[in-house]
Amino acid sequence: MPVVQNRAPVYVALLAMALAVALVAAWTPLGTQIDRYAYDWMFRLYQPPPWQTQSILLAIDEPSLSAFGGIPGLRNALAEGLERIAPAAPKAVAVDVLLADATAGDAPLEAAFARVPNLILASDLLPDGKGWDDPIPAFRRSAAAVGHVHTDLDADAVSRELPLEKAAGRDRRWALALEAFRLSRAATPIVESPEELQVAGVVIPAARDTGRALRIRYVPPGMPPIPRVSLKQLHDDPTLARQFGGKVVFAGVTAQTGARDRWVTPYSSIPVPGLEINANAFETLAQQRFLTDAPAWAVLLLAVSLAAAAGLTFRYLAGWPAYVAASAILLAAHAAPYVFFTRGSVMPLMPPVSAAWLTLIAAALWQHWIMRGRLDRSEAERVRYQHAMQFVTHEMRTPLTAIQGSSELMERYSMSEERRKQIAQLIHSESKRLGRMIEIFLNVERLSAGDAELKRENFTALELVSACVERVRPLAERKQIHVTLGAIPDALLEGDRELMEYAVYNLLTNAIKYSPASTEVSAFGHREGKHVYISVQDQGMGMDRTEVRRIFQKFYRTAKAEQSGEAGTGIGLSIVEQILARHGGGITVESQPGKGSCFTLELPVGAATTSPARTH
Repeated sequence: MPVVQNRAPVYVALLAMALAVALVAAWTPLGTQIDRYAYDWMFRLYQPPPWQTQSILLAIDEPSLSAFGGIPGLRNALAEGLERIAPAAPKAVAVDVLLADATAGDAPLEAAFARVPNLILASDLLPDGKGWDDPIPAFRRSAAAVGHVHTDLDADAVSRELPLEKAAGRDRRWALALEAFRLSRAATPIVESPEELQVAGVVIPAARDTGRALRIRYVPPGMPPIPRVSLKQLHDDPTLARQFGGKVVFAGVTAQTGARDRWVTPYSSIPVPGLEINANAFETLAQQRFLTDAPAWAVLLLAVSLAAAAGLTFRYLAGWPAYVAASAILLAAHAAPYVFFTRGSVMPLMPPVSAAWLTLIAAALWQHWIMRGRLDRSEAERVRYQHAMQFVTHEMRTPLTAIQGSSELMERYSMSEERRKQIAQLIHSESKRLGRMIEIFLNVERLSAGDAELKRENFTALELVSACVERVRPLAERKQIHVTLGAIPDALLEGDRELMEYAVYNLLTNAIKYSPASTEVSAFGHREGKHVYISVQDQGMGMDRTEVRRIFQKFYRTAKAEQSGEAGTGIGLSIVEQILARHGGGITVESQPGKGSCFTLELPVGAATTSPARTH
């Protein structure tokens, strides 16, 4: 069911406002956190194609620390492990242990470092961020590179991405995982651009303005994990060293008592050692399983498209088809981020979902309001039609009866030419009166619908009231009611004279109908400023306050009016009120039971006035 055309700009503005609110809400801290939860959920839901891991962990776990004397024996334990794997010729060895302090027993570890190929040592930003916690020079001499192990966590302390670049002033470090990847590819240099990095032909989508952030593609639980060999296992079974051949080795502490960092991941609420996180970052690079953020324009385009779909749905559909389409839009909004995710693009959930929900709610409420308005208008049309039929019955019965009776007399009886001419004149007069009534009826109908174009005629208040008084005198004489015309301002009025005559005539005929015989009905008026007041006062049955409040309702008749035996439908005064309203005026009534009523019309003065009031 289409929206009314002239309301389309308001409808579009409402949808645009709902879309703006949705987008603002999506980028609030709450919206951002919901996006993170959705990202983790999609991570767990999606099962990527399996891959063969290229890394292996040399883990210093709890049994290893116990076997080698705890934290004081850590460097000797690491030295022994590296000595054992060196003959297997790993592609690179990344040591995720900070070695910034020299000790008396560093010689074995220094010798082991010299034997392993493509050694990468760890460094971390100092707490003040102004420098690096680097390995001592004795160790650094054997290293092919030094990589940072700094982790930028999200606000909820979940490790979802890794900065590939960190700097303290002008001193920059690449991430440990990136250096391990570079050295495992024949020490290929890193080629930089504002939007990406390139290593050995592999394009890494890591923009400079994000700190070269890399979303880590963790090995999913359904796949074989990154192989892990502990120092104790290697010590007990030296043949395990063969597993390290051709692999990139990540060596470090995994024991809770000695691990420097442990973080939650999208897959696990149990903290994972930083060593494992770095190995997964390397796997992301090695497998080229990159997750890139959807561009802002794509997010905005999707949100706008959903909002447009919501608007079109409730513009052209109604009832259950509209709600089925709305459900499809909501499904698309919730499913789109997951579809993007399966294709390696991270689309935030909140912008499309909030845009779909808010615009659909706004569009549905708008349609409800429009439909309610249409139902109200339809009901008003139905009631107006009933009123019209009542009007026809009430107002046109008399002239029709006169025409029918006169024509029947002419047909049945022979009569003189003079009498025939009198009856013909009566038929002609009543038919003209009926024609005027029909025209008035059509005008009143157009008034009720708000479609009527009022005539712009100039006439005086005195002419208007005088004509109506003369028309009702025969009706008043039959009940021996005296009609007096008091002082009426000779003020110029502007409007539809025929409609205004109907209004004044209706008040006069009502006063006569509901007044007892041998009473008086008077019409008088006065002017105040730019308004003329015309009153019709009777000495009839009167009304109480409750009846006065309802007298202008269509079809309402007072109890005494019903008991009087006078025919009526109760629509005359409501029509009078509409006529006055369309002329910029109004109508009031003062009444008391048993003391009569006084109806007063208020009309704006036209362009000019003439002489003072006259009395007839």
